[in-house]
Amino acid sequence: MKDNSNCFHIVELEDKKKITKELEGDYDPYKHRKVQHPTTFWETLFHLLKGSLGTGILAMPKAFENAGYMIGVIGTITIGLLSTYCIRALIKSEFEICKRRKIPSMTYPKTMEASLEEGPQCFRRFAKYCPHITNTFLLVYQLGTCCVYTVFIAENLKKALDNFVTSIDVRIYMAALLLPLILINWVRNLKLLAPLSTIANGITFISFSIILYYLFRDPISFEGKDKVGEMSNFPLFLGTVLFALEAIGVIMPLENEMKNPKSFISNFGILNIGMGINIVLYVSMGLFGYIWHGKGVDGTITKNLPEGEILSTVVQILLAISIFITHSLQCYVAIDISWNEYIQPKIKHMSATVQLLVEYVVRTVIVIITFILSISIPELELFISLFGALCLSALGISFPALIQTCAFWKVRTHRERIFLATKNFAVIMFGFLGLIIGTYTSLEKIIHKFTSN
Repeated sequence: MKDNSNCFHIVELEDKKKITKELEGDYDPYKHRKVQHPTTFWETLFHLLKGSLGTGILAMPKAFENAGYMIGVIGTITIGLLSTYCIRALIKSEFEICKRRKIPSMTYPKTMEASLEEGPQCFRRFAKYCPHITNTFLLVYQLGTCCVYTVFIAENLKKALDNFVTSIDVRIYMAALLLPLILINWVRNLKLLAPLSTIANGITFISFSIILYYLFRDPISFEGKDKVGEMSNFPLFLGTVLFALEAIGVIMPLENEMKNPKSFISNFGILNIGMGINIVLYVSMGLFGYIWHGKGVDGTITKNLPEGEILSTVVQILLAISIFITHSLQCYVAIDISWNEYIQPKIKHMSATVQLLVEYVVRTVIVIITFILSISIPELELFISLFGALCLSALGISFPALIQTCAFWKVRTHRERIFLATKNFAVIMFGFLGLIIGTYTSLEKIIHKFTSN
């Protein structure tokens, strides 16, 4: 009987040589990217900060109330580091697949599809469904974020202006915001949004400085504050922190449009600097916001600022302006998916003028949809937690770990595969449990709010 073991061994060596040869080629995806309006290091960093520093940070004191201040600090740092690891894994996986397939760049959905095609055999049958699954999560998250932003802007304007004019229903403020939101979302590239993003960052830091003044104006006291919160509320904390810290929807568009994308994940690159700043800011706002106000803190710390004081009014107006600018960055991803993935390919045969007109219609319709949905959101903190648990547990944690496992599956030894799969399986399960438990808890609280009113 003929021994086939040597044949199998030779075939396996040939496969590995072939893959190694592909990976050791001279093709550098970064050198082949043709970006019409490339962004610089600092412009990209400002975009990243603005993509993360939204309404979520103002909900951190409520998150710390749910978790307790000790668990809140540890949990926020841990989730921040885990999120950074997952973003890095996603970017590295995209680069390796682009290098292997000799293409300049890929979107998040395409990266997931390509990685599953090259991963373990059991995953390959699901590869063709990945773009639609990923796009669905991205759209729900980005549109949900825009809804939360619309409500936040309207509520802060109302709270600030009620001191000077007759009290008006918050929905009137939302209606007044509709046209300005449509116009700012007509901006078609990130390069033009960079100056606005820089202004928004400046406004945000000024506002946070004023908020910190209020937080430290009185002596700090831990009396009556819980170190560890109720276990039943921890999923709400998890969802809020994920919503606040994660900017997974804008990560790949930002990296793909950089003039020097190698600096994005370098040791002192945009990702580490940006996420480091974000973690410090979120821990500080959550800890001292909770210690300052104590139990019963609102879903956004701006609601707890003293009424009638000029500084409080200034903060509310400034943050409304800042979040208004940020709305366009968040909506950019939803528009990009809808237009480039589904609509534009179907109208390629039309003239450039018609395509441009249709694109503006799409941008307008998306803003109107978020406007209509925002009117029905009754509790910001619960919807922040819901969107964080439902979408970002998958997009920011589980999917990147799965992508990395599949993308590097072919080029790892048996022992390396076991380590890679074991490590990322733990990450995937953490994200999956966060999705299930966090979504259930948030929905339960929302239903309870509706039924109790």
